[in-house]
Amino acid sequence: MGHNVAQKLIAAHLVAGDMTAGEEIALRIDQTLTQDATGTLVMLELEALDLDRARTEVSVQYVDHNLLQTDNKNAEDHAFLRSACHRFGLWYSKPGNGVSHPTHMQRFGVPGKTLVGSDSHTPAAGSLGMLAIGVGGIEVAMAIAGEPMYLRMPEIWGVRLTGDLPPWVSAKDVILEMLRRHGVKGGVNRILEYHGPGLAHLSAMDRHVIANMGAELGATTTVFPSDDRVREFMRAERREHDFVELLADADAAYDVTEEIDLSALEPLIALPGSPGNVVAVREVAGRPVDQVVVGSSANPGLRDFAIVAAIVSGRQAHPRVSLDINPSSRQILQDLTKMGDTFTLVSAGARLHQSGCMGCIGMGQAPAGGGNSLRTVPRNFPGRSGTLDDAVFLCSPETAAAAALTGQITDPRDLPHLLGIDCPHVELPAESSVNTAMLEPPPAAHADRAALVKGANISSLPDFPPLADRLEAPVALKVGDDVSTDEILPAGARVLPYRSNIPKLAEFTFAQIDEGYVGRARACHGSGHVVVGGANYGQGSSREHAAIAPRHLGLRVVLAVSFARIHWQNLANFGVLALEFADPGDYRRVRQGDVLVMDGLRHAIGSSETGITVRNTTRDQLYSTRHRLSARQIEMLLAGGLIPWLRGR
Repeated sequence: MGHNVAQKLIAAHLVAGDMTAGEEIALRIDQTLTQDATGTLVMLELEALDLDRARTEVSVQYVDHNLLQTDNKNAEDHAFLRSACHRFGLWYSKPGNGVSHPTHMQRFGVPGKTLVGSDSHTPAAGSLGMLAIGVGGIEVAMAIAGEPMYLRMPEIWGVRLTGDLPPWVSAKDVILEMLRRHGVKGGVNRILEYHGPGLAHLSAMDRHVIANMGAELGATTTVFPSDDRVREFMRAERREHDFVELLADADAAYDVTEEIDLSALEPLIALPGSPGNVVAVREVAGRPVDQVVVGSSANPGLRDFAIVAAIVSGRQAHPRVSLDINPSSRQILQDLTKMGDTFTLVSAGARLHQSGCMGCIGMGQAPAGGGNSLRTVPRNFPGRSGTLDDAVFLCSPETAAAAALTGQITDPRDLPHLLGIDCPHVELPAESSVNTAMLEPPPAAHADRAALVKGANISSLPDFPPLADRLEAPVALKVGDDVSTDEILPAGARVLPYRSNIPKLAEFTFAQIDEGYVGRARACHGSGHVVVGGANYGQGSSREHAAIAPRHLGLRVVLAVSFARIHWQNLANFGVLALEFADPGDYRRVRQGDVLVMDGLRHAIGSSETGITVRNTTRDQLYSTRHRLSARQIEMLLAGGLIPWLRGR
């Protein structure tokens, strides 16, 4: 039997383990990607490892999250990151050059290569036929140092596409359809691989939209073949010499199968609170809209901005609506300007922001409380926008443009009779405005080691002790299902400037859920504490701060129904034991404030994946749990985390 694309990519980079679903494997990593919200910790980890120079083919540090310089903190972190690139031999993408994912795709992505990034939307590079996986920062640091990346071999989920997208429907509606069918947990421990005749109608940047938001399904990554549409993209980027054809074999099989008829899709929208809460736009049409945001890594292509410009051309945004445009890269802004579309958007009342993540992660453009905001971004977790009582909807550029003109949620298919607007056809230039002026290459290999420039807001990594053999600790917090890393450790302009200052950052832990958590955690710091969670605990961002900050406050165990993949790995990396209830019904029996006891932990963890007994002394109850850690992760956890384990080696 032949191989699919994902299997070919894994087989070509496999250095340990068997390609059997559920088994731990190790992969050789060709490229890495870091951004500034997570990259400062990665650079501190490289310093702790005493790395001489990056040992990957390409490693790039992007500055795309913390662009607002309201005081000294972000600017000093940018200087630190630049100095670290000089010290360790990385490329440096300057502030304003663009969002990491589309910029990396344009300038560095190569079919057939592996990429890990300290950002959960790293799988966007799968649009080029890469195996691109989002992981915690310490795992990126290890890859930069030349170590393999470990993960459980996922199932391969083949999604066959047929037909062609109808007018007013675009790539965002494809991934929203997947979320409508399967929710935010449907892709856990799976790689999505798209195939079939429908691919011929999706450009490489359309595929980027779909691969990017595969993360919202919980998937390990998303893979597309490297075919003629990818060659077309590489040619436009003047990098056709990097093109490699990579196709599934004719007799390739998949562990799970799915089919989507593109011609049957309609405009879709995710309602506030979750990317998985998807309905047809027609079902919520008529609701008033106060803000429309176009851009982000989820809709980063030139076409996504150009279609909005074509729809609003010669018209004005509704008086109530703030139409915000976030160009995803400096290069795309240049192309948009050459086409005249920047002028069109500004003339229609749009506000033009920096090339970067911006509103997507609450770094500016926070909406009014209670007002509806339609965004082409990948996530709408509560409070992520920077407004606690936000109401953020996720939609396509076409749906966003329709709302900008009408002032209410509008199915774009109604624009012909509402405003006399026919679905526009957008002609894109055959060649991109390639701009490398804001990409700084690494210094020559023989250059002297540069000094790290550390501002006052950059602290050292905290030291964590080994896991104790006995734990008696209170439940400092109990939370429900689908708690995101944005809720564990918020993003936004108030919090992210402290991303390099762990003691200060920890003060914001779980602030959106329970402001009393930090005080309770500190009160029992000597004994440590436990957090109890529901299903899919830790979904969303890859930022390891959501593991480090509560660990700094004394978190020793998270006891949950189930975990999101990246956060589960991050907990182990920093010495926090992630346990799952063997009986999910036991979750309901535990209360905040209960005291839990675990005896003989070190032996129990090392002897079995199951059978760890947790005793609730407050309620005189016993819970059976399991941990799912590999032998390597067990060693790491017992040592107190990945860095002390490496020091011990």
